[in-house]
Amino acid sequence: MADDLAAVAAGFGAALRRAGLPVGPGRSERFAAAVTLAEPATPAELLNCALATLVSSKEQGELLRAVFSGVFGPEAGTGPGGAAGQPDPGTAQRRAESPAEAADVARAHALVIESVRAAVDPGSDEQDGDQPEISRPYLGSPAERLAGTDFAELSDSELAELAELMRRITLAVPPRRSRRHRPGSGGRHIDMRASLRRARRTGGDVFRLIGGVPVSRPRRLVVLCDISGSMEPYARAMIQLLYCAAGGAGAEVFSFATRLTRLTSALARSTPAAALREAGHAAPDWLGGTRLGAALKQFNDGFGRRGMARGAVVLIISDGWDTGDPAMVRREMERLSLVAFRIVWVNPRTKSAAYEPLAGGMAAAWPFCDAVVSGHSVNALRDLTAALADPVRRRAELRPAV
Repeated sequence: MADDLAAVAAGFGAALRRAGLPVGPGRSERFAAAVTLAEPATPAELLNCALATLVSSKEQGELLRAVFSGVFGPEAGTGPGGAAGQPDPGTAQRRAESPAEAADVARAHALVIESVRAAVDPGSDEQDGDQPEISRPYLGSPAERLAGTDFAELSDSELAELAELMRRITLAVPPRRSRRHRPGSGGRHIDMRASLRRARRTGGDVFRLIGGVPVSRPRRLVVLCDISGSMEPYARAMIQLLYCAAGGAGAEVFSFATRLTRLTSALARSTPAAALREAGHAAPDWLGGTRLGAALKQFNDGFGRRGMARGAVVLIISDGWDTGDPAMVRREMERLSLVAFRIVWVNPRTKSAAYEPLAGGMAAAWPFCDAVVSGHSVNALRDLTAALADPVRRRAELRPAV
């Protein structure tokens, strides 16, 4: 039955994608989980499961009803109970009577699943029809419903809806001790200027020594974002996140595919859409190939050596696919690790528990990273914020011994 349900969810998701709905593997999996939990006994109940898991707006719900009617027939929206979306009273009574009646309900559920599987078969002879309306409110805001969706499955309009949630995220970095001091008690050094200024009140006699306390300042956040073809949907989401959440951190943002482009000024726009549009104009290699090693070398030579990466938290967003030499990636990552305080890598492919760093670029860079997170959805960004705020270096010391 699990295999049948997987085939149903995959076939129905493919039909919705052909109709223009952004239904990917993640939403199809949630639909299958909802069917397993709710055990719909009628096509109308199955429609409710689809509406709860496969769409994120009222407009998408209308399109889903049309596809549902075309796949399952015009009578699929009304069950034995009468109105569409209303459970059959007889079915509900049978569920509550006795455990023996549960077998009948299970057999009815199996018949529904088999009919659904036959309907999503390309050879099905079901005809199109109009799906009656159902009265079922949408719970939660669209942005909250999309928070757990993979960025690769979001349309441009759905990504824009997540801007408000991204504004609530703070990309905080750990502080660093500055060379400057401020007057205070408990310092290891004496602030002679402040002590003599205080002595003016006592005729020049110093009765109290004032110490100097070091000043703490936030570290610089430097972001290198991969905008190649394989990372395009995640790059759009991450650039929007940096616009919404990293403004207070004063982040330096760079993009790379076949070359390195500085996007810090492009993100200083009034809206996320304008920032994404300006970033696309500023980066001529958008959707190009990936030269990870060459981009890291260009950053180290042009910016890292000048002090931008010294003591900073470096955030690299890439899936690790590289058309260049992995040895260059390893060499440039080692150079970067000697000056940066922390290196955090965002790889959306790591969302799978079975992921292994087999790609040449990712395998070469892995030993030099303090943390590797997925960051593939808004809900997964909590791991990213925790990794950026971690005040401890997690990687091994790579400086050669003297």
